[in-house]
Amino acid sequence: MLQTVDIALRAASIALLVLIMAVLLRDFAGRGAARLAALLAAGTAVYAVSSAAGFSSLAGQGTVAGATLIAIATGNIVVLWLFTRAVFDDAFEVRRMHLVVWAAVAAVSFANCLLAGASMTWPSHLVGAALSVLALGFIAMAIVQTVATWSGDLVERRRRLRAFVVTVAAAYGAFNALTQLLVQPLSPAVSVANAAILLVVVGAIALSLSRISGEDLFAEPAAPALAAEPDLSPPATFANQKLADALNLLMSEHRVYREEGLSIGALASRLSVPEYRLRRLINGQLGYRNFNAFLNGYRIEEARAALADPTQAEVPVTTIALDAGFQSIGPFNRAFKDTIGVTPSEYRRARLAGAAI
Repeated sequence: MLQTVDIALRAASIALLVLIMAVLLRDFAGRGAARLAALLAAGTAVYAVSSAAGFSSLAGQGTVAGATLIAIATGNIVVLWLFTRAVFDDAFEVRRMHLVVWAAVAAVSFANCLLAGASMTWPSHLVGAALSVLALGFIAMAIVQTVATWSGDLVERRRRLRAFVVTVAAAYGAFNALTQLLVQPLSPAVSVANAAILLVVVGAIALSLSRISGEDLFAEPAAPALAAEPDLSPPATFANQKLADALNLLMSEHRVYREEGLSIGALASRLSVPEYRLRRLINGQLGYRNFNAFLNGYRIEEARAALADPTQAEVPVTTIALDAGFQSIGPFNRAFKDTIGVTPSEYRRARLAGAAI
């Protein structure tokens, strides 16, 4: 009886996950965060199969097919971490190092499964425990990433959804990791409970996704003009115009974007307006989807002017970056190249040589 309930619950979760994955790939296949979300759904579906009670003894240990499924499910925690980064940063790209991390986690899990079935002396439980601890580490990083960037997200509905999705996914991931760590082997009752919780989590996420526009969550990276005047085309209100003028004064004249640790809450306080009004202005009328990108627009514009100035030809690029408000040269170089298309040094050489960029 328990086994039948377990299978039914897991089948329902898999069906929902496949549906989510199909919709994401159909409508947003060209967008990095959507692809990671689809991979996360696929990995979770694999986990629904490989986490059933008795799977390791029946198909997992000692077989390539079973070990592969378990490895994919284990590596899915890395995908969750990457998704929490991509869903906030529209310009985020999966790099080779990210793939290496996923492959390393999956490879250790794969080898552990095969060796557990081939050798009675292989410490599979110790390796499994280490992988569970590692999963908790990735979950912690996903939570930290969400908390650190949540306040700077200017898309209100995306803010609410990503906080919910990451919270429930991280909570379930932590529950699963602790279960794998502390309850071995899994009993049929624990497996059914696990499957029921998984179905609730997947169902809640699917329902939440259906209530938000895909463009809000997976929009193409915006390319607003650097340090642009707010576009307050009709029907702009007097209050909006006044706020836009005050914002422009702070950014263009007082250059508050140079201040370390400037938050949208602090900027709203200076403007004496609720934070939500400032979010709406920067997102809805300037086209920025996160606050750091808004600040970087002004910073890069200042850096561009300095790099093109012959009188500052001997000023180090690092000094220009720090003066503009960047905290280190690495983020400046990446932001500058993503926005302008060339590195700061290449831009300086071209402009000082008279070339247009």
